This record gives sequence, C-alpha cells and structure tokens, in this order.
Amino acid sequence: MLAIYCKELRSYFINAVGYVYSGIFLALAALLCCFTTLKASSYGTSTYFTYMIFALVVLIPLLTMRLFAEERKLRTEQLLLTAPVTLTGMVLGKFFAAFTLFVSTVLISCINFFPLYAIAVVERNGSYSTTHVGPATAEIVGRTIGLILIGAAFIAIGLFISALTENQLSAAVVTIAVLLCTVVLSMANQYINVYAIRFVLDWICILGRYANFSYGMFDWSALLYYISITSVFLFLTIRVYDRRRWN
Repeated sequence: MLAIYCKELRSYFINAVGYVYSGIFLALAALLCCFTTLKASSYGTSTYFTYMIFALVVLIPLLTMRLFAEERKLRTEQLLLTAPVTLTGMVLGKFFAAFTLFVSTVLISCINFFPLYAIAVVERNGSYSTTHVGPATAEIVGRTIGLILIGAAFIAIGLFISALTENQLSAAVVTIAVLLCTVVLSMANQYINVYAIRFVLDWICILGRYANFSYGMFDWSALLYYISITSVFLFLTIRVYDRRRWN
C-alpha cells in the first residue's frame, strides 16, 4: 500500500493535475475569504465554508478522475491486479494519496484566517471603535474538520466512480453530478414536510451532519457517519476490482 501511495502522490506532481488542483483551490479559497470576511467587514466564516463545500463538488473530481480510469485507459491495471499487494491496499493507497493532497491544501488555506486575527488584535487595542471581538476559533476549527470529513467522503465517491470507467472526463462529469445531487438534496430536504422522506434523505445527503461542526461542536455521530460513507464507497471500489480480477 505504501508503494502505491507514494507513486500516486508523486504522480500528482509529475503531471499538471496536482499543480492545477492546488493552484485553483488556494486561489479560490483566498478570494472567497477576502470577499466573505475582509471586504464584508465580518468575522463570520459561515458563508466562506458554504462556498468551499460547493467548490469541492468541482475540485474533488480533479483528484479522483484519473486514479483508476487512467489505469484502465493505459492498460496498466493488470499490473496492479497482479502486483504483490492486496486489493484493499491498492484502493487505500490511491485514496490516501488523494486525501493527503486535499488535506494539505485545506490546512494551507487556513492561512487566510490570519488577517482576521490581526484585525481583531488591533480592534481590541482600541484603534477602532467596534463591538467585534474577533473570529470564533472553535467555529473555524469545527468547520475545517467538517470540510475535511466531507472531502474524504467525496474522494471515496469519486474513487468508486473512477473505477467504473476508463474515460477520465466521464468519471469527472459523473462525479460532479453525484456530488452536486448530494449537496442540493441536503438544501432541499428542509423544505420537505413528510418525515419519512426527510429521514431517508438525511442519510443520503452528506451535508446533513455538517451543522454541528459549523457551530464549533465536535459531533461523534457525524464523525462515524462520514467514516461510514467513506468506508462504504471504498468497499464498493474493492468489490469492483475483486470482480474484475476474476473475470
């Protein structure tokens, strides 16, 4: 698994995918933080993280579209299937490579919050007359953790879809469509009056468990939910290759 992990992580920067993803992610995060906090003269980060979740719908497929689709297109997946590594190790190696790059960009983007704390220090020293006391650290940490967990689930979904096709573009488009549905359903679920439908959709909609993190509370049930969603799609990916190996 470690060899596949290192190979995939290195391949992101051998070609342009890693640079394109990192550049777009960090530039978008900086712009969104600027317009939702600094230009808006607000310490609130709710809008910023909401937009970032929508951005993941497009950005995550950049990481996952090539992971298995490229192997099938280049006819190198047989080398993977006959390599001295388990299918679980193969899938987890690719997953953790994408997840490492994703988490790295998320953590680097947290630099955007430093100006908020700098402004808060100036305001506390009495340079400006204001009632603001600074950004809520617990909320920022909670929302960042929630964003990472949602990203992990999105990566697992994208990995599964990539395993079903040899066309990277098709994998990206289908992944975007699926992720967009999960986000839209989460927003529409609150307008449904039938409890049974809401209950079912609540399990399908990945954003349904994000609320507590947005208030700065660590929700163990939400953590278990996101780990479960991630594990389910990783297991499905393993099953796809287990069936393909014996066909």
